[in-house]
Amino acid sequence: MVYNPANPIIVQGDFSVLLEAYHADFEIVRSGLSLFADLEKSPEHIHTYRITPLSLWNAAATGQTAEEVLAFLLEYVKFPLPNNVCRDIKGYMGRYGLVKLMAYPPNVVEEGLDKPSAPGEVLYLYSKDIPTILAIAGHKETKAIFLGKLDECTLVLPAGKRGIIKQLLVKIGYPVEDLAGYVDGEKLPVELRSEDINGREFSLRDYQRQAIDLFYDGGRESGGSGVLVLPCGAGKTVIGIGAMAQIGMNTLILTTSTSAVHQWIREIIEKTDLSPELVGEYSGDKKDICPVTVTTYQMVTYRPVKNGPFPHFEIFNARAWGLVIYDEVHTLPAPVFQVTAELQAKRRLGLTATLVREDGKEADVFTLIGPKKLDVPWIEMESAGWIATAICTEVRVPMDFSLRMECAQVPERTAYRLEAENPDKIKAIQYILHKHAGEGILIIGQYIQQLETIAEHFNFPLITGKMPTAKRDSLYQQFRSRTIPVLVVSKVANFAIDLPDAAVGIQVSGAFGSRQEEAQRLGRILRPKQDGRAAYFYSVVSKDSREQEFAHHRQLFLTEQGYQYQILDFDETLPMEGMDRVAK
Repeated sequence: MVYNPANPIIVQGDFSVLLEAYHADFEIVRSGLSLFADLEKSPEHIHTYRITPLSLWNAAATGQTAEEVLAFLLEYVKFPLPNNVCRDIKGYMGRYGLVKLMAYPPNVVEEGLDKPSAPGEVLYLYSKDIPTILAIAGHKETKAIFLGKLDECTLVLPAGKRGIIKQLLVKIGYPVEDLAGYVDGEKLPVELRSEDINGREFSLRDYQRQAIDLFYDGGRESGGSGVLVLPCGAGKTVIGIGAMAQIGMNTLILTTSTSAVHQWIREIIEKTDLSPELVGEYSGDKKDICPVTVTTYQMVTYRPVKNGPFPHFEIFNARAWGLVIYDEVHTLPAPVFQVTAELQAKRRLGLTATLVREDGKEADVFTLIGPKKLDVPWIEMESAGWIATAICTEVRVPMDFSLRMECAQVPERTAYRLEAENPDKIKAIQYILHKHAGEGILIIGQYIQQLETIAEHFNFPLITGKMPTAKRDSLYQQFRSRTIPVLVVSKVANFAIDLPDAAVGIQVSGAFGSRQEEAQRLGRILRPKQDGRAAYFYSVVSKDSREQEFAHHRQLFLTEQGYQYQILDFDETLPMEGMDRVAK
């Protein structure tokens, strides 16, 4: 077996991969590993990745083979690959596609026989590997699902159990290739404009067209469900609109906030030939169900009584949807997973900047929305000029003695909040505001009281979830038009907000170690700037604290994408002249 002690990685028998951060080949290897392994830790010298069944199945779904993965590892390993790792990479990747779900008996598909005009009430789970079918048929988790055997290679199950069987089979190690197809929704021809309604030239970028083509897959059963992973600022809304035009059917879009609903509606009307009356908003203010309907996860998961029914779930059956788009799919709440398990005959498109979920439900996204069809590295998009170059800095602010004493005597969760609300962060914010005076700046945080203090100190407007949507949208528009240069925003701005003039993000507190939140917040400032300027992302943390430890975990996803955080130890010796220009 070929290996070289001068190479940058060590692959261990527990499926961890250690990568030397200062090796000459670091960037090449980091990029390659990210296609089939997950980053776990990234201290200064050694980054730790882990190869998992799900990471390998997602790699297989994008077309990678076990031979390609092993060839990559062999090219860069210091020491021989453990035999169990070689064997299991082949085994796990070989399982993707080993079991297929079909709408018709396998012989009808393979022999090209006439198919019934309408799908039946049963589906067929098929594998040419008879021991696999025997194992599935007898497994305690799955055996109650099946109605019986069609032959030694095929099990029969109710069509309504399509989502459930996929969830169960992934759980026991058999990812299903779903070829059962889809029920067409009501037709809705959609044409993309060559100029938007404001007269600006519009067309799909090459990677946006590629993303749509990979999702649609020529209309074959292997297309029509899956997740597209692209950086914030890469135009995921446009990709969703392009998918609508490709499929040409009634579409339901779920997103994260009413402001995001308005953004989707605005983009659809600007960039397609659909008239406004064909595009509906289903929210707390409006309940319009139209051929294209946009709603929020919060709306459809609302229930007036705890443990009671979800009254707005009816929207999923309100029209003959041909496509359901899940915006920011990594935030998909558990109740929507449940209803999505019943929507497997609908085409499903997930859009996200990161598949990282802090609740560990990545496998549910894989089974119920579909496998990852495209994952474009952020740095690759930056190099092509589609997103802004980002400079990330962690600013460490000391805590005074009284605050340290208080944090030492309270529960850990309380101490974290006290550290996050460190009042001396105001000085660091002031320094950053001065450094970037005149640029579009977002100050983003987790704790409302802290944000209120900052907004009052600098006399900046504050946006929180309690603010009426109309007022919120008005402030966003004033920021876009440069009437307001700085906004203080709570976590409502984490997702799906288009603020192209935002060039600087100052994160003052966050949701513990949330990697997805870190990625989303950086994404708010990544729209390419007309003058080619870089974007600057600052994470202001209390020095030598739990918050600093959580900040390191938050940065993992961005580290995997190739970003590096500079460290700035803030103290009052930094140049502070001219601060009166930003202070209240």
